[in-house]
Amino acid sequence: MTDTISSDRETECSGGENGAGKSETNLKREGGDLDGPDSAAKKPRTAGESLISENAEEKMEKEFEIEADAAEDKGSRHSMEDAWIVLPDASSDYPGKLRCAHFAVYDGHGGRLAAEYAQKNLHSNVLSAGLPRELMDVKAAKKAILDGFRKTDEALLLESTAGGWQDGATAVCVWVLGKTVFIANIGDAKAVLARSSAVDGESPLKAIVLTREHKAIYPQERARIQKAGGTVSSNGRLQGRLEVSRAFGDRQFKKNNDLQFGVVATPDVHSFDITGREHFIILGCDGLWGVFGPSDAVEFVHKLLKEGLSVAVVTRRLVKEAVRERRCKDNCTAIVISFREK
Repeated sequence: MTDTISSDRETECSGGENGAGKSETNLKREGGDLDGPDSAAKKPRTAGESLISENAEEKMEKEFEIEADAAEDKGSRHSMEDAWIVLPDASSDYPGKLRCAHFAVYDGHGGRLAAEYAQKNLHSNVLSAGLPRELMDVKAAKKAILDGFRKTDEALLLESTAGGWQDGATAVCVWVLGKTVFIANIGDAKAVLARSSAVDGESPLKAIVLTREHKAIYPQERARIQKAGGTVSSNGRLQGRLEVSRAFGDRQFKKNNDLQFGVVATPDVHSFDITGREHFIILGCDGLWGVFGPSDAVEFVHKLLKEGLSVAVVTRRLVKEAVRERRCKDNCTAIVISFREK
């Protein structure tokens, strides 16, 4: 985990990727608190603060609604190795007063089995690890996400060993609990938030990258890999083969007898509260972000939403633009999560 968010940045949509940016103050990463003093979820509530009436909880829940959808295209690849999940209401097996929504993109490599395994098991593992369902507790939620990732990877490694397969998968995941959004990622899948400077509906949107890529070539990841016993070759890949440094599966690059190579499934986790300035989040595999810059994608999606198109149509057009017009050669998967005041 890192104590800084060097990749969290925002740029004016009209200014391109090189526009002047400024740091956000209400994003929180596990290991580093970047909240402003007015954050409602800065720390767990005391016993007195936890005595919130059901009416107040219900009022909070009804302030905004979520619309989300996913689209995918295998591009010029022979097979589709991505997987995704869209659960606007993911609380049926773990009922509670807090809204619980879950969205994720899993980008497989070496096959699709690891991506599918995470798709089917990660959310339930996070819930069973104690994701808060009654009163918001940011620390408990982040711990549940970390534990859920660990449990999923451990079980996946056992299954892949028994099945004789070595697939891996990166992930970018979102949980919405009440009015708090949690983002977790491993590898190079990315989440981008569209946020306005004021709650007026007229301010220009800014693209904020919510995730940090985990690649062996980056100094922080390279140092961690080398400390664990792995090597990064001159081509920037772990053991000369794997580009990403965090992923589900990839058991040949995890601990093997007495050997360690440095690949882990420990995510970066951070959160922010929905204030009315947050319009939508785009989740995408590296195929999408290989042809779309963050501001470019936000501007593309915002324009279509302003035309009155549904999130489902907008998401399909985003992926179609990436593959057909911008010549994305990789698998391409995207999820658009829209927040609207009721």
